[in-house]
Amino acid sequence: MADGTIVFIGCYTPASGGGRGEGIVAARRRPDDGRLEPIGLVAATPSPSFLVRHPTLPVLFATNEVEAGAISAWAIGDGGSLVALGRAATGGAEPCHAAVAPGDGHLVVANYGTGSLALHPLEPATGAPGERTDLLAHEGHGVDPERQAGPHPHMVSPDPSGASLLAVDLGTDSVYRYDLDAAAGRLVPYGGPVWQRPSAGPRHLARHPDGRRCFLVGELDATVTVCEIDGAGVLHERGSLPASAAAGHVQPSEIAVRGDGRFLYVANRGPDTVAVFALDGEQPRYVDEVPTGGRWPRHFAIIGEHLYVANERSHSVGVFRLDADTGLPVAVGAPFDTPSPTCVMPE
Repeated sequence: MADGTIVFIGCYTPASGGGRGEGIVAARRRPDDGRLEPIGLVAATPSPSFLVRHPTLPVLFATNEVEAGAISAWAIGDGGSLVALGRAATGGAEPCHAAVAPGDGHLVVANYGTGSLALHPLEPATGAPGERTDLLAHEGHGVDPERQAGPHPHMVSPDPSGASLLAVDLGTDSVYRYDLDAAAGRLVPYGGPVWQRPSAGPRHLARHPDGRRCFLVGELDATVTVCEIDGAGVLHERGSLPASAAAGHVQPSEIAVRGDGRFLYVANRGPDTVAVFALDGEQPRYVDEVPTGGRWPRHFAIIGEHLYVANERSHSVGVFRLDADTGLPVAVGAPFDTPSPTCVMPE
């Protein structure tokens, strides 16, 4: 049952950054208004900073964002229960993102701390992760001596229509393209960066359903950059705009396009808002932004007509209904309490 009735929430634990969580908790979505009802802790695991659902199997993966990085996997059972499938070392520190590669046979993990990508085969019948078959290190640095002393891949984005993927690297201000050689268990670099802009600090990328456009959020320069993806998977910049209209320090995190392709959403830490942009032209049009109901929105998920925001530092998940016409989030009741949430993922 992958209908979003159950929601999994990754929570930082004391193993990473002094989080207060114990691992992955589950909640049940109310069918009438989308509010969350607690189920409880379903997997005790070190700092599951990002969660990803297998596209075809009832399997949940988590990046364990600790010094000796790992990827963990569970089979999803009834009522949100999780049964451990295995854990594999990613060969790097602080893995913060993962994605199932095209073909569903491999998992690609971004090791933020040590600047590398790990490739893990997945057991076809169960989805259990195997030992990595490739570890590819990025090179270089950016302008910021504190945040960009070395490479820091922060996201992996597979092409839904092909065998390639994009890796977004905050530390080198770059996006790289790779092809998957599934038979050899290797990632094949396209060459140099397919996008680069000094001081941007790109964090995440959102693809438009038209397959032609994507939107990069810059964590360091607080921008949203519009790119067109050509047939070779190279990104051509078509413009950029502020991620928030708020004054003061803005540090964007998550970015996503609504399923119908009409609106773009950006979470902004600092002002603690979600900004909404209409996609009714070639450039995003700023509509408005709303408070997340907490502090430091690290991630959000769009599930049906609702938006769920992980407010890491206020230990809550904000629940919103998305207005069908304006795209704006409208708060639904009080936030859902949970310690140090990092990621929200539907079953």
